[in-house]
Amino acid sequence: MSGHSQSNQDPGTPGEQSRRQFLANASLAIGGVIGLVIAVPCAASLIPESLLKPGTGGGTWAPLSSNELKSFEANTDSPVKMTFGFQYQDGYLPPAEDEQFVWGVKLSPDQVASFRTNRPDLFANPAGKVDYPAIVMNFVIFSSVCPHLGVRYNWDAGAKRFICPGHGSQFSLQGARLAGPAPRGLDPLPFRAQNGKAEVTWIQYKAQEPDRIIVAYS
Repeated sequence: MSGHSQSNQDPGTPGEQSRRQFLANASLAIGGVIGLVIAVPCAASLIPESLLKPGTGGGTWAPLSSNELKSFEANTDSPVKMTFGFQYQDGYLPPAEDEQFVWGVKLSPDQVASFRTNRPDLFANPAGKVDYPAIVMNFVIFSSVCPHLGVRYNWDAGAKRFICPGHGSQFSLQGARLAGPAPRGLDPLPFRAQNGKAEVTWIQYKAQEPDRIIVAYS
């Protein structure tokens, strides 16, 4: 028995030890590669395709109310608040219904011409550009989320500017930052109007950043 026990404890020759170590390391390496091959597609499946391929446009088109659209088209002095609903899916969670509102602004020809000058965060800052037209047929749709901390701002008719109740950030009718801690101007959203219908794509941008970093699409 003692001889058998000693044979089990025998580490073997240096060559045998080296082979055993090689096989152990090879097994660990192969296991790691297999785990990585499985983990990558699993992780990717939890991320919306629109975030993996933001250049493709992402998101879905959600319809705006026809009555709100008529008011939007007729109103040239102040923005119009418009609501819409969409189905939202985040990672592996089941789809859920959500409702958001946006601010629609109809620009005059002069305002359209000066938009580039008044919105340097969209044009002078390469990381602030959006990959869709900010103005469509003299219309621009702004996300209702303040770029500072995500608070919903409102239009102040008396001051003729958007004012956020959170920390006092203020924006012009064209969405340019006028005052407050917001790091950039208001975020325009993709918009299209055709055959009497108007649709918007909801995009959530990261707050507290001078650049426009997409967090999620509708």
